[in-house]
Amino acid sequence: MRGEQGAGEPGRGNLPAELDAFVGRTAELGGLAAALDASRLVTVTGGGGVGKSRLAAHAAARRRLPHGVWRVELAALRDPDFIAYTLMEALRLTDQTTRQPRETLLEQLAGRELLLVLDGFEHLVESSAELVGELLRRLPGLRVLAVGRRPLALTGERLFPLTPLDTDDAVELLVERAAAQGLGLSTTDRRVRELCRRLDGIPLAVELAAGRLRALSPAQLLDRLDDRFRLLTGGGRDVLPRHQTLRTAIGWSHELCTPEERLLWSRLSVFAGQFDLEAVEYVCSGDGLPAADALDVLGALLTQSVVAREDTPAGPRYRMLDTVRAYGTEWLEATGDAERLRRRHRDWYLGFATLCELDWFSPRQDEVAARVEAELPNLRLALENSLSDPDEAHLGQYLAGALWFCWVGCGRLPEGRRWLERSVELPSPEEPAQEQSRLKALWVLGYVAVLQGDAVAALAALHECREEAERLGSTTAAAYAEHRTGCLALVTDDMARAETLLRSALERYQEIGELNSNVLMGQVELAMTRAFQGDLPGAVRLSEDVRRVCEDHGERWARSYALFVLAYAAWGDGDPGRARSLLTDCLAAADGFNDLLCSVLVVELLALVTVAEGDPAEAAVLQGAAAGMWPSVGLPLFGSAHYNRPHELCEAAAREELGDTRYEECVRLGGRLGRRAAVARALGRSGPRSPEAPEETGSAGPVRQTRGAADTRKPAASPTRWGGETTG
Repeated sequence: MRGEQGAGEPGRGNLPAELDAFVGRTAELGGLAAALDASRLVTVTGGGGVGKSRLAAHAAARRRLPHGVWRVELAALRDPDFIAYTLMEALRLTDQTTRQPRETLLEQLAGRELLLVLDGFEHLVESSAELVGELLRRLPGLRVLAVGRRPLALTGERLFPLTPLDTDDAVELLVERAAAQGLGLSTTDRRVRELCRRLDGIPLAVELAAGRLRALSPAQLLDRLDDRFRLLTGGGRDVLPRHQTLRTAIGWSHELCTPEERLLWSRLSVFAGQFDLEAVEYVCSGDGLPAADALDVLGALLTQSVVAREDTPAGPRYRMLDTVRAYGTEWLEATGDAERLRRRHRDWYLGFATLCELDWFSPRQDEVAARVEAELPNLRLALENSLSDPDEAHLGQYLAGALWFCWVGCGRLPEGRRWLERSVELPSPEEPAQEQSRLKALWVLGYVAVLQGDAVAALAALHECREEAERLGSTTAAAYAEHRTGCLALVTDDMARAETLLRSALERYQEIGELNSNVLMGQVELAMTRAFQGDLPGAVRLSEDVRRVCEDHGERWARSYALFVLAYAAWGDGDPGRARSLLTDCLAAADGFNDLLCSVLVVELLALVTVAEGDPAEAAVLQGAAAGMWPSVGLPLFGSAHYNRPHELCEAAAREELGDTRYEECVRLGGRLGRRAAVARALGRSGPRSPEAPEETGSAGPVRQTRGAADTRKPAASPTRWGGETTG
């Protein structure tokens, strides 16, 4: 112990000396110090094993007060009547009279300036709060640093929530603790980093894992983490019992919960990643937990740091650490209610996907994209659970098909294809509604394969869909199959067939009253066929009609593709300025949805516009950037001669101006940009160039890097050279 004085005398207090290195938490230490300067009562909250006690002790040891820093551990105490006695003992205060210990505390601490670190009070929170509140009111020189899994809920209390370590700090902690045992680990070892990530960065879990490294390698530890509560045991003999194993650390929080809180904790374990209140109220209510009580019980779990709140673009959401969730899963399985909860989880996300699909064709597109992004872990879990059960295959097919806008519109083509292929491999019961689910999954699979440039897979899926749709009399599925077959003809350069199929599909849509983003995309694709065949006015009329409908409905995704066709036509009409304006608007929308396909098509066309404006080096950089983006999408420019024509024109013009060597240098520079930098460059060409950008030189020497160069030099590519029969 530090010092022998009691709190009534000047001294340093009773904080134990630190026996090993304190790792990381630089920002947290600074924040906690500022909080202690600003408030007389600060409470560090957080889940079990997150490092609250260690951080508080380390921060307290850095304080200098006339009458010291004193730590009081209440975890082992069970009778609230003995809290004041425990404080007296820790503060080394003595009194042999008949007075109550509270009176002794108030008398002997009067006029003293000290910091009290109150640790492990959560199971006695009401009595602890009442005593601390009185001490703070009557002892102006007292400051309290409380440490627990819930607040004291006193006036003036400043909360300091503590989260797990980030991966770098967790790795540093594991390596340091391994080194103390004579074991050498590298902070760059992939398995070490993955181990720390799987342990959620919980310091207690990392410390216990370090102890296991005496017998197991990091790779072996990773293999055994599925049974982490059995694996992560040990700790020193001097460690509090509740911290000697990960199970007891988490179990301590569980013991502090009411029966309703324990019930909700177990049921929340069916979620993956984040979840929102509405999902909790539907999935977890019933059988002992009314939906009306879910908010209050969730709030209690938040207070006890079992659940954490996160503010996201989709609004407030909640999360449990994997370790806390795993503990809840064990309890859920023990109740025998796990299967029912998984079904409710699946049903909720089926409904969620249905509403999102409807809302995609609305002014709420941005909100839908954000919500689906946040819910992807739960949607994947619902897909996995459905497709793993033959009796529920049709539900998996329905969900995979309903999420078409996520796969296509939000840049997830490869993932969507995996789920769709898996779903259509499973048979559906011969019931009309369930057969419709498989038909939808088929045409969505065909659509995804078209966009990836896989004509064989696309044709197989769409042919099967159309045959089955005609057999079952499904006019809607037949229309979609015909539409996507027309889209396939478009990207494989069969313009006549594409136009025939797309016009027929649009007529079918009109007959059945179908109007949504897919229908509008059919009209955009028809416009593209007209543009490729040289009918620019016809392409403009179709695209302007799509833009008008989109703006009436607040639809921005299909609108972005209509803008692309309009920009294509504007360049063909010899108006690169208008083309650039349309493409910039288009790219901003596509990038917001993470639509990689639309984004890379825009960057390709912007390159051609840029060379026409007299900046061949920048055009080559954009071509290099597009080349770096295509592998994340699919076959570059679909392997289509029509879609590739702008690229060829741009390359020829840029090579002519720059020469082969300079052109290749610029392309390589663009290829190093990465998607985010490439989009930013395409959207803001007036910004500073990369210092690595090569100097532009033409055959006569350096060339100005400004669009104004187009005023003094003939455009590098003439609209009359645009592909198609004629350009009009």
